[in-house]
Amino acid sequence: MKIVVCVKHVPEASDAKFADDYTVDRASIDGALSELDEYAIEQALRLTESGVDAEITHLTMGPAAATDAVRKALAMGGDKAVHVVDDALHGSDAPATALVLARAIERAGFDLVVCGMASGDATMSVVPAMLAERLGVPQVTFASHLSVADGMVRIRRDGDFASEQIEAPLPAVVSVTDQTGEARVPSFRGIMAAKKKPIEQWSLADLGVSPDEVGLAAAWTKVESATRRPPRQAGAIVTDEGEGGMQIAEFLVTQKFI
Repeated sequence: MKIVVCVKHVPEASDAKFADDYTVDRASIDGALSELDEYAIEQALRLTESGVDAEITHLTMGPAAATDAVRKALAMGGDKAVHVVDDALHGSDAPATALVLARAIERAGFDLVVCGMASGDATMSVVPAMLAERLGVPQVTFASHLSVADGMVRIRRDGDFASEQIEAPLPAVVSVTDQTGEARVPSFRGIMAAKKKPIEQWSLADLGVSPDEVGLAAAWTKVESATRRPPRQAGAIVTDEGEGGMQIAEFLVTQKFI
C-alpha cells in the first residue's frame, strides 16, 4: 500500500510581510512544517504501526526552504519525500496547488492521501477536496479517528452535535483534525535517520504542468492591496470608586455595543 502525506512549509512568525506583488514575503521570515500537517503525518505512521503494510511518502510544494518541512516529516517517520520546486510556482493559489500536488501524487503512486485539516497560514481547508476532485477519488474529511482495512478507509468525524462514522473505498483522500491525538516529537535517532532518507525534487516539467497554469498570473484570487494594521491604542482604565459599573455601561453605549 502507498500512502502519500501532503505537508506544507508555512511562515513561522505572526508578523509576516507582503512582497511588492502582495504575496507573502516568505524570504524575510523563518518557516516551519505546518503544525496541522503533523497530525496527518502522525496518523499515517500510526496506520503502519497498527499493522498496515505501507510505504509512506511525504509530499510538499514550495521554494527551496520547503525542504525543511519534509525533512522534519521524515524525522518523525516515513520512507521518502518529494519536493516540487519551480520558480513558476510563486503566487500559486489553492486550485493551482491542488493541480500540482495531484500530478505529483499520480506520479508517486498512491492508495491513500492524508492531509491536515488546513494549512497553518491560509487555513482555507479546501485543498483536500480539490485533490480528490483532481484525482477522481472519494474524500473523507475532518477525521478525528482513522483506520484502514479490507480495501476501505474509515473515519470518525466529530461535530458539535453528533459523531459520524464514514467509510470510502480506496484509493481515497483523507484530512485529519487536531483531535486525532498528539503528534510525536522527532527523536534524535529519527533526526539522524532522516538525513539518509531520499528527497526527490520534481519540477513542473517533470509533472507535465505548464507554467501558464500556475503562479500569480494564473491565480483565481489575488491580493490587490494591503495595509499594515495600526498598533493597538492604549485602553482607558476605569478606577472603581463606586461608579465603575456606570462608567463601563456609558462606554459600551458610546461605542454602540449596547
